[in-house]
Formats: sequence, structure tokens, C-alpha cells
Amino acid sequence: MKKIAVATLGCKVNKYDSAAICELLQGAEYSLVPFSQKADIYIINTCTVTSRADFQSRQLIRRSHRINPYAKIIVTGCYAQRAPQEIRDLPGVDHTVGIGETTRLLRLIDGSENRKPPLVLTGNVPTLAKHTRALIKVQDGCDSRCSYCIIPYTRGPSKSLDQEETVKHISKLVELGYREIVLTGIHLGSYGWDLRPRTSLPNLIRSIEDGTRAHRVRLSSIEPKEFSDDLINIISSSPLICNHLHIPLQSGDDETLKRMRRPYTSLFFKELVHRLISAIPDLNIGADVIVGFPGETDENFSNTLTLIEDLPIGYLHVFPYSRRPGTPAANFPDQVGSKTVKKRGEILRRLGSSKREKFYRRFLGKRLSILLESKRDTPTNHLKGFSRNYIPVLVDAADNMVNKEITAKITKIQDEKVFGMI
Repeated sequence: MKKIAVATLGCKVNKYDSAAICELLQGAEYSLVPFSQKADIYIINTCTVTSRADFQSRQLIRRSHRINPYAKIIVTGCYAQRAPQEIRDLPGVDHTVGIGETTRLLRLIDGSENRKPPLVLTGNVPTLAKHTRALIKVQDGCDSRCSYCIIPYTRGPSKSLDQEETVKHISKLVELGYREIVLTGIHLGSYGWDLRPRTSLPNLIRSIEDGTRAHRVRLSSIEPKEFSDDLINIISSSPLICNHLHIPLQSGDDETLKRMRRPYTSLFFKELVHRLISAIPDLNIGADVIVGFPGETDENFSNTLTLIEDLPIGYLHVFPYSRRPGTPAANFPDQVGSKTVKKRGEILRRLGSSKREKFYRRFLGKRLSILLESKRDTPTNHLKGFSRNYIPVLVDAADNMVNKEITAKITKIQDEKVFGMI
């Protein structure tokens, strides 16, 4: 039996795609091994959202070639879609597989499509994830053209999974025992706009409520302008939807937002956050921020810092601007120096840590519903679980409590860890 190792970089959509690949391989009776082990075939699912992601992808390719110089290496994902020749030039790479058609991977693996030059494939495949919480990709691609982003060029226009198919997939996941379903997509808030008849994310949520026995559903990142009254109302009223949202901000400065081609202002974002907090009890909001965008002055950055300081959000994901060839921003003047970018990033990460601890401390002495996972915390040997509003909580519990949602009282916060007692 051939040994195959799969590595994944990037977003939840990539993780879903990798889960699809693993599902195919297990169905074909291949042996999946950790990426650090010697394998006959290495599959690397790459990301290209930043130059750092490209670098990490190349590192994984070189590492797999070092572990076994005779192994077959197949590279897929956004980097493979964007720069297939660049990847094919790396030692040991046998095939680059663009976004989609992972069902053909089996034929690449068994050699039935072993042609020269190596193939570049495209297409689409839905399948399942293998965790306590299951990912389901209901949307892919993006119709926006933010000036810094390469993703619309790699994943193409927005496309949604049929609503009935989505409900069927979720029903199957529930039957398999998954207690939390995460709806993922590159542009999740635009779900259904491309379908005929046109539908929407709120309609999908209603179909999941009516057509499945799902226990709880979490939404991945949603763009600010995609929060309709209907979506806010159903998130606030649905017993299924977790009170946790991730909303890309990218900048708190209006001049910078305009250069980014982001279709909102800092005031719009601020009012949206307050509206959501008012409508949804104990809501945890996370935000993405880009530092060092071309032309970002000290004043522009100060505006971002001030806005985030005033927002009642729970955490930040901070990204240094990365120049992506083929995007408009790559040719913008006034590229910001790396030292300045690093300094601004550190400032925002410290602020993010402060926001996270402040949010956690709101729940000291309170009770939260925690879905316990199989992973244990090494120093304490406690089981780790997540509340509906995405607080990671450590609980002293037996293995038979894994994949159960329990009520825990938050007892202490120590060394950035949250502890609870059943």
C-alpha cells in the first residue's frame, strides 16, 4: 500500500479541499501518514495570499524532496494555479494541479495520467472534513477586485454549492456524529447570488434549520457590506448559529480603504460592529487588518489604531501587506519599508492580545456551552473545547466527554489560557 502525506497552507477553504483529497485517498485504500514521515507521494495544498505563503509552500516542497528524493510530489492550491511553471521548476515536483478537479489526483497518483510535460488541472469537488467540527465549502471564488488580492485571479468568479446539495451534505455530517458544522467560502456572504433561482446565505441557514438535525453551525468570514437586515436577524434569532463572526476590516483609514478598493468607510464598519453587538448577545467579533499597504502614512495607521481601540471586538488577525504580481497594488507608488511594516504589525498584535484577554475576562464566573474536542493541553492534560462564541476553554474531563457539548463555568484565566469547570 502506497504511503501518502498531505500538507495544507492557508484558509479554511484550503483545509476543506485537503479534506476532500484525503477522503479520495482513503476511499482508494491508500495509507495516509504525517507529512514529516517518509512517504511515496507528497501532496502539498498551497496558498499564495502573501509572499510568505509562497515561501512556506516552496519550503514544504523542498522538505518533502529531502525526506524522500524518489517520492512523487504533487502541488495543488492557489500558488499552483497562479504560478505553475515556477513550481514545476522546483526539484522533485511531478505535477501541478490547479484549483479544482481533485478527483483526477488518483489517476495522477497511480500513473495513468503520467504524461510529460506535467499537467495543470482545473475543476471542482465537494467532500467531507474529519474533525469534531466539520468544514463544508458552500462557496468558492470571488467577484470583488480588491487592489491587493490575488485570490480572484486564482479561484475565479463566485460559485455556490446547490442549496439542496448543501443540506444533504450537512445531514450526512450530522449522521456521522459531527456536532458543529462550519460553513466556509472565499466570499461566504455572497452565497447563492450566482444560483438560479437566486438565493442567499439567510435562505441557506433556514434550509439547514428546517432540513437537518444540525446541533450548531458556525459561519466563517463575511464581508462588511454583506450583512443585510435579514442576515443579522437570522443570526441573532437562530438557535443553530454560533454567536461568533469574523469580519475583514483591512484598514481603519478611509484613504487607505479607497486605495484598497474596499467598498465601505471606517464609519460604516464601526456602526456595523456596534449594531451586531447590540443585536447578538455575547457576540465575539474578529477582524482582519493589513499593515503597510502602499502609501500608508503614520497618520493613516494611527486612524486604523484608533478605530480598533474603540471597537468592541474580541481578536485581530494582522497581516503585513504582501506585494502580489498581477494585482493593481503591486504597481502602486510609496511601498512601505519592511521595518515600518514590522513595527506597525507588532503594535496591532499587542492590541489584539489585549482585546482578546479583555473579551475572555467578561466571562469569568459565567457559564458557557463548550464543545469538547479530542486534543488535550500538554501542561495540564485538560481537554480543550470551544464555546459558541469561540473562546477556547480547558476542562478537566474524561475521554468519553469528547464531542459532547457541556456547560462549564469559567473559573480562571492564566497565561492566556481559559479554564472552566463542568
